[in-house]
Amino acid sequence: METNLDKTALRKRLRSRRRTLAAERRDAGEQAAARLPLEALPPFDSFAVYRPLGSEIDPGPLLARLLDTGAEPALPTAIARDQPLEFRLWDSRTPLQLDALGIPAPPAWADTVEPDLVVCPLLAFDRRGGRLGQGAGHYDRTLSNLRATKPVFVLGLAFAGQELDEIPMEPHDQRLDAILTETDFISVARDTR
Repeated sequence: METNLDKTALRKRLRSRRRTLAAERRDAGEQAAARLPLEALPPFDSFAVYRPLGSEIDPGPLLARLLDTGAEPALPTAIARDQPLEFRLWDSRTPLQLDALGIPAPPAWADTVEPDLVVCPLLAFDRRGGRLGQGAGHYDRTLSNLRATKPVFVLGLAFAGQELDEIPMEPHDQRLDAILTETDFISVARDTR
């Protein structure tokens, strides 16, 4: 079992790897969006994407592709550092404001939604749906709450080079339903969860 210190060291190495991948694969977001088989996704009326920070793969091209389905887009919003995220409906004409984590998000007056599809960033993934995030647990808390009320399809968006053989998972960690990279769409088998 990995300790918190092990995960901290792992995250440091993975951040460095992701920076290298982002510099080498500037068009990865476009390539990934083109690879998404929409028919592999369950029906969705609303979806959430993230605002990329640092070297995270750009979800902009995927956002454009998902908008073509007619579903409503939302962005995650941190209300407080230790709370689950809130998803607020987003319109590109509405100026964004910094949330509790300093990330651009829809304003407080925007309607909230429980999306059917959540696209989330990550530091690493495995083919069993394991996801290693930044370490604060925002997505794990949020996805746990959402999944307690309805089916939610969680799509990890990543560079192919972020794949590991196995992610150290803890009981509270939420698994991905699929992973989309610039080279592949990986559907996670239900019996491996």
